[in-house]
Amino acid sequence: MQPDIVSRDQWLSARKALLAREREVTHLRDQVAAQRRALPWVKVDTPYVFETPDGPRELADLFQGRSQLFVQHFMLTPGSDHICPGCSIMADSVDGARQHFEQADLSFVAISRAPLAEIEPVRQRMGWTFPWVSSAGTSFNYDFGVSFTPEQIEAGVPLYNYGTTPYLEEDVHGTSVFARNEAGDVFHTYSSFARGDEAFISAFAFLDMTPKGRNEEGTMSWVRLHDEYDAPQHKEACCG
Repeated sequence: MQPDIVSRDQWLSARKALLAREREVTHLRDQVAAQRRALPWVKVDTPYVFETPDGPRELADLFQGRSQLFVQHFMLTPGSDHICPGCSIMADSVDGARQHFEQADLSFVAISRAPLAEIEPVRQRMGWTFPWVSSAGTSFNYDFGVSFTPEQIEAGVPLYNYGTTPYLEEDVHGTSVFARNEAGDVFHTYSSFARGDEAFISAFAFLDMTPKGRNEEGTMSWVRLHDEYDAPQHKEACCG
């Protein structure tokens, strides 16, 4: 792209016009965040039991004593050697952020259908320290819209992202938020899928400020696992 080359005064005028739009977006984002906080809650009655390095744990245990829990639904299909680059670039942002949000009453956990024996080598390879547990043997992924049965995939009816995104695989990405009251009851408060999860990818926040933006040829076409950027180039668009 060839940019217009202008004087400093002309640039300042254009920048102020953009600033007005940015402020509109900021105020709209504040309004949307308030609506998100005001969503009704749904009580989670299913007794999910997750496989963790410390043994079986229920959903309430994953809060680690806090009242809020953020779940990354990490695409890791049992028996597959594919590690989702999109899930990984989000996961790369987590450990730095959680040093702060854990002080504001929020815990984090990644959850995948793969067994713990397949999760742990990935976590160690990537150097992540956040908790990552397995939902194997439970309906958790299916109940929260990030896993689909062969029958659902074959039918081809849009189910992902509240039926708005025609993308179905065994496992897809998403995020969910849960809250726990003083009685220990757990509630589902929010879930996001597809491009809704971009807000949690800090690399995009930096790139979106630059002239080239995300520099994509297809969604996340250049994104890889962070230890694979020196490997031969490939173009693998991420899901959703």
